Amino acid sequence: MFRISKLTDYATVVLTLLARDEAAIHSASGLAAQARLEPPTVSKLLKMLGQAGLVESFRGAHGGYRLARPAAAISVAEIVAAIEGPIGVTECAVHDGLCDHETHCGVRANWRRISEAVEAALRSVSLADMLDAPSPAPTRRIPSRLAAH
Repeated sequence: MFRISKLTDYATVVLTLLARDEAAIHSASGLAAQARLEPPTVSKLLKMLGQAGLVESFRGAHGGYRLARPAAAISVAEIVAAIEGPIGVTECAVHDGLCDHETHCGVRANWRRISEAVEAALRSVSLADMLDAPSPAPTRRIPSRLAAH
């Protein structure tokens, strides 16, 4: 199954907390408490997000973290790449020379196409979009003739 790691999921949660009040400086411990995550995990995430240029840190008694740029200018693809590395559904879709079969592989080009489509989808969603509550799923009505049985 294709899925992002828990760390990437947690990074998105922490970033949405920062995005709710972009101008404020947030402490790592405060973010951990709000997100209900362990402080060492949040500190690790903030370090990784800082290295990727998504958050900026401030030292001192009133130090902490805030977004490095507006939430609307940060894509989910950037968040995933900051934690996971380059986006690709297979190794060969990201790096050349890692597979003994790549010179005669018939599916590599298609895996690259799929990886590019996934990355484009992730680029199309911003951190600001992640703040919006999803619209409720449409409810399915059970025909009354079936519900009675």
